[in-house]
Amino acid sequence: MDSLTLPKLKTEAKVFARELAGKPLRELYGITDGKAVGTFVEAAYNVYLAKKYKYRTGNAANGIDFPELMVDLKVTSIKQPQSSSPFRAASQKVYGLGYHLLVFVYDKHDDKKSETATLDFKYVAFVTQDRTADFQTTSGLLGILARNGNKDDIVAFIEERNLPLDEIGRDTLAEQILKQPPKQGYLTISNALQWRLQYSRVVGLMASGGQEGIENLLA
Repeated sequence: MDSLTLPKLKTEAKVFARELAGKPLRELYGITDGKAVGTFVEAAYNVYLAKKYKYRTGNAANGIDFPELMVDLKVTSIKQPQSSSPFRAASQKVYGLGYHLLVFVYDKHDDKKSETATLDFKYVAFVTQDRTADFQTTSGLLGILARNGNKDDIVAFIEERNLPLDEIGRDTLAEQILKQPPKQGYLTISNALQWRLQYSRVVGLMASGGQEGIENLLA
């Protein structure tokens, strides 16, 4: 059995989404909980992959679904494209989550006559880890740097954005940003005990033809 690689994961995501799309799913009929739909799709994709490849699955300790490939799998509705992700460090809003995202974006329809549901996958997005930072945070920081801003400007901005850091943490992060400017991120990341990730901008960019670091695998 072949080992799972990143190119194979992407290719199989496309094939899987097209195979599952439109299939009558009695298990999902009447289900409005996005988490339940996500759990179903994630489990089905892993069953599909396990028939073809050997790979190590993620667990609560490492927090991502494909740790060997540094990829986390997310499944979200087109109506409210969002999910949660483990909080590791405030710097994730600046430099990204530290792993790639594979995001299945679906629209769900229920058929009362057959009492089954179908999933229409609008997009299967692959977001590279260096683009998984917060859009507004990275936009603001890159603007400050472009205007020759200094450490004090960056510290003030970090405070305004309410990044969960103390004074020493803000100083340390500001120094890192001056030495290593971030890339533009495309997620909206809300502060919480778990990050709340929102993908509306990613969906919009795919609809308009894509962006560096964001790939629509169904295109």
